[in-house]
Amino acid sequence: MDGVGIATLSLSGCEKPMPVIGMGTCSYPPADFETAKAAILEAMKAGYRHFDTAFAYGSEKPLGEAIAEALRLGLIQSRDELFITTKLWASFADPAQIVPACRMSLQNLQLEYVDMYLIHQPVRLTEMISRTPVAAEIIRPLDVKGVWEGMEECKNLGLTKGIGISNFSCKMMEELLSIAKIPPAINQVEMNPVWQQKQLREFCKARGVHITAYSPLGANNTKWGDNRIVESDVLADIAKANGKTTAQVALRWAYEQGVSIVTKSYNKERMRENLQIFDWALSAR
Repeated sequence: MDGVGIATLSLSGCEKPMPVIGMGTCSYPPADFETAKAAILEAMKAGYRHFDTAFAYGSEKPLGEAIAEALRLGLIQSRDELFITTKLWASFADPAQIVPACRMSLQNLQLEYVDMYLIHQPVRLTEMISRTPVAAEIIRPLDVKGVWEGMEECKNLGLTKGIGISNFSCKMMEELLSIAKIPPAINQVEMNPVWQQKQLREFCKARGVHITAYSPLGANNTKWGDNRIVESDVLADIAKANGKTTAQVALRWAYEQGVSIVTKSYNKERMRENLQIFDWALSAR
């Protein structure tokens, strides 16, 4: 992996191991096509092989172009070297629309399959949206059984190797697990040293559902995140004592909780630093 030893893990119902660090492609404000494509290619050079996208991010097409370019350049020898996650947007969370939505994402990505397909939000929206917050009148409860059957169909058709969920609470997971023929491999949720998700982690661990942490650095410089992690004095002191960056300490903390991580940086140096978390450990105190 380009000299970078990124740990991998096995997932329930998914034959390919998943690298425990993925590069996120959700940026705010959204990056233009060429900026996103260039950053993804840079990430491949740095050693990233797991890329996390979604229809809602608008980053499927630049990721698809970057993969095609990486193959042309010889950065990767085969698409099979990559682990690609994308997500069903809430406007398509209707049983009849799930397989077509997955096919549309595959077309955007120029791929025959993705490695992981997630339900992005545990709700359905009755129309497309271009901004948040979302008006309450277009939010509907999710038809968990009908939507999950559509996700299972995506897997059975070979459109995705694994299926999972995102932003699901323990209660919603109980409902899903009671009807699922194929249980979700992953629940991707916000998690970091400030928002530790202990109850949800214990719930998922007991049921064999792996947690992937997004916003492990607190989504600083976005309208939904803040700087409590990147400017934390406690984390800064730990970082100084270990000769690391605050971001590396936050990412290492997440890794030591047994979760995988999706972290986004389009800065060449930081994206490399974010991978350097495997050859040291945090002390228990």
